[in-house]
Amino acid sequence: MKTGVKFYRFEDALSIKKSRFYPYKASKRVGFKHEFYLGVGGNLGDTRLIFDRFFKKFRSDKRFHIVKSSPLLLNKAFGFKDQPDFLNAVILAQTSLSPKATLKVTAHFERIFKRKRSFKNAPRTLDLDILWHSAKTLPRDKRLILPHPGVMSRVSVIVPFGLM
Repeated sequence: MKTGVKFYRFEDALSIKKSRFYPYKASKRVGFKHEFYLGVGGNLGDTRLIFDRFFKKFRSDKRFHIVKSSPLLLNKAFGFKDQPDFLNAVILAQTSLSPKATLKVTAHFERIFKRKRSFKNAPRTLDLDILWHSAKTLPRDKRLILPHPGVMSRVSVIVPFGLM
């Protein structure tokens, strides 16, 4: 049976790394309406340092509460392959924001960390993808598809999820 889902080879997962905030675990907090999973990726600059700085900024934003994060996965690039390997992680967070409002905030974080969108699958300092959000969502639009189309097919998501 053909499902249309392409699975990447687990050989693309090169190694597991840790940093100050990856992995991380805290208790859930009362007062937030939703939970969501955020994919974190990047391959330009000191990615581990960028991830730690992002984590601290994200954690200090009162609209969010980080419940846990995965260890970091070093993996091969896909799509455009002539670029450095990626670091990836997954964060489980709480919020009361809608998925679209969460997307606006994550896009703002990408801009803070100098994300450039030069072409599809281009190298990047910080890539934030909402993988899943507990709030009901409107029909798909081109900027936000939930769950994220890569959740079931990318080693860069599957392995960090499994390590949480």
